[in-house]
This record gives sequence, structure tokens and C-alpha cells, in this order.
Amino acid sequence: MEKIPFTPQGLDVIKEELAHLKGTERQAVINAIAVAREHGDLSENAEYHAAREKQSFIEGRISELEDVTSRAEVIDADKLNGEKVTFGTSVGVVDEETDEEALYHIVGPYETDISKRMISTSSPIARAVIGKSVGDSVEVQTPGGVRSYEILSIALFDITKV
Repeated sequence: MEKIPFTPQGLDVIKEELAHLKGTERQAVINAIAVAREHGDLSENAEYHAAREKQSFIEGRISELEDVTSRAEVIDADKLNGEKVTFGTSVGVVDEETDEEALYHIVGPYETDISKRMISTSSPIARAVIGKSVGDSVEVQTPGGVRSYEILSIALFDITKV
């Protein structure tokens, strides 16, 4: 069974969503189905079909999150040294062609949030920089072609500051 890397805070978010779905959302959809059934003929009851569809989505998401949490591996950032890019680090890079700088936070696939520059370990940029050190150059295959980046900085990632 393949483990899924998480920061402690990222796993907490997943567990909170799971608890919410199992508690609040599951009960709400059960109630909505019961109310829709009272309206009579189920074959032409749009409310009933919508509630059943929502129930299917919720149960699917619960199953997915239960699987994810059972395979979660929390990576302790305190054990990382910050000398090489790894899961749980922030990496500053500069595009060698445009001199545009960017900071990325390397996280697991269920914590990805591009608006916060949190990228998955499986993203092209993360795959290129993982294992590298400050001063190294890497090539990244992007939809627009190959880009070259130089690693400017590496720091331990603190999700509470994003």
C-alpha cells in the first residue's frame, strides 16, 4: 500500500473534511431524501434524484478520504535539514531566461493549492528540484516548452505562514 505524504496541518484539514462529511453532510442528505420521498412518485421527483446524487457524491468522497487517511504518512519537518529540496521545504527559484523569481512549497497531492504556491511532489517543477541544492540549475518540461530554473533558496516549509 503506497503511503501518501502529508504535513501535520494538511492531514488535519483532510480529517476535518471527513468528520464534516460523516456528521453534518451525511445526515443532511438523508433528511433531504426522506422529505423528497414524502412528495410521492419517485420516478418524476427531481428533489429525490438530486438528493440521491448528492448522497452518492458524499459517500464517494468519504470512501476516498478514509482511504487517504489510512495511507497517510506525516512527514516531520523537524527532521529535515533544509540543505536539499525535499517534501516539506520551500524552494525559491529564478527563471534563467526571464529572471522571474518564484517561491514554491513542496507538499503532498492532497495539500496542493497553486494560489498559495503549494505544489505537489508529483508536479513537473517539484520533480525537477527535489534532491537539488542551492545554486543548482534544473530543466522543467512545461506546456510552453522546456524552462531552466536556478535554485536560489531552500527553507523548511511552515504551512501556518502561507
